[in-house]
Amino acid sequence: MNNIVILISGSGSNMRAIVEHSWRERWLERFEAQVSLVISNDAASRGLAWANGVGIPTQVVSHKDYPSLSKDQARQAFELDLCAAIDAHNPSLVVLAGFMRILNPTTVEHYSHRMLNIHPSLLPAFTGLHTHERALQAGCKFHGATVHWVTPELDAGNIVDQAVVPVLNTDTAQSLAQRVLTQEHLLYPRVIENWLQSRAR
Repeated sequence: MNNIVILISGSGSNMRAIVEHSWRERWLERFEAQVSLVISNDAASRGLAWANGVGIPTQVVSHKDYPSLSKDQARQAFELDLCAAIDAHNPSLVVLAGFMRILNPTTVEHYSHRMLNIHPSLLPAFTGLHTHERALQAGCKFHGATVHWVTPELDAGNIVDQAVVPVLNTDTAQSLAQRVLTQEHLLYPRVIENWLQSRAR
């Protein structure tokens, strides 16, 4: 079985797009693949509530659960617990979908070539945060989203695929972000399905 574990922090809209695409395209029948677990570092995540509502197993692993530890110790404890939760489902693929924590190199290496991320820019441009504002400030004519393999260096892994949107003269950061997100919802499921097809071959 190709178990897919998805990590989220907030609304989980990319997670939902992946799950709904997996149902429409019958991943379970075609690839023996399923989203077996959704993990959030925030118990109040709307995406977690949606996953619960459709019967997908969920788990909360909060980075705030270690108040007695130092910052470094808390981060290490959090990532050990996160890895344990992921590994309990024996994942073929770990998908970061709006997971707002930077993982340490040890965790990333543990999932080498098994962990994907989606970033709201055309990498290698605009790594990190506030990508839409920065694209507008730079006068970009095109912007978009990138799916890449996760490596210890932030937003620097091999690019798998990208989606491009034009930047309009009337764009604000909010309007640009919404158009990019619409493309993310198409791009991420397609990348994962292509990966599953390559494994099946």
